[in-house]
Amino acid sequence: MTQRFSRLRLAAATCAAGVALTAMPAHAGLFDDDQARQAILDLRTKTDNLTNQLSAAQRTILDQSNRLDQLNQQVATLRGQNEDLTNQLTTLQKQQKDYYTDLDGRLKKFEPQQQTVDGVQGTVEPGETDSFNAASQQFRNGDFKGAAASFRSFISKYPQSPYQPTAQYWLGNALYALRDYKGSTATWQGVVKNYPQHPRAPEALLAIANNQLEQGQKAAAKKTLEQIVAQYGGSDVAQSAQSKLSQIK
Repeated sequence: MTQRFSRLRLAAATCAAGVALTAMPAHAGLFDDDQARQAILDLRTKTDNLTNQLSAAQRTILDQSNRLDQLNQQVATLRGQNEDLTNQLTTLQKQQKDYYTDLDGRLKKFEPQQQTVDGVQGTVEPGETDSFNAASQQFRNGDFKGAAASFRSFISKYPQSPYQPTAQYWLGNALYALRDYKGSTATWQGVVKNYPQHPRAPEALLAIANNQLEQGQKAAAKKTLEQIVAQYGGSDVAQSAQSKLSQIK
């Protein structure tokens, strides 16, 4: 019986060992699955974190892009405003320049000015040129009586004017047109006497010679023409005088 009991113990021990051996691989497999599952969970967590970070980065990039667009729009707006301001400044500068130019022109009308008249420079008083031009326009319009009165008024009002020789010359022409030969001759003689170097002087002498010829004063006319040739030789007036001399018999 003791021997049977020993056999039974040996069989039980053998079964226990078999069960133990059979159970060990099952526990090891369960442990490996847990590790893999945990690794997967960890990887999934990391992936989710990376996805969240990527989304956050994308949102940041999008926000920066939107801000950049807004800045570009602001720059474009400021550029347009700058162009408008530049145009306004240019317009204001032109208006200011035009204003001062106009003001300067108006002020000059009230100040004496240096002016060249028939090649002679002199000081012209305010209103002087307008007065002379008005008298000249009357002459051109055929109003010889009015022109004569205007030129006389001018000569009296502006005795130092550089227009004096020219005004006296045209006064002589106005008187000539009115058939006042004596008055026109006297006026032209004043031009020759007082302004012998003036461009109108030889023209005044030639006009006197024509007056004399029209009145039949050939000897006096010849003398006047010879004076022109001698005193103003080489000028166009001298050539005209020489031509008339050749016609006098």
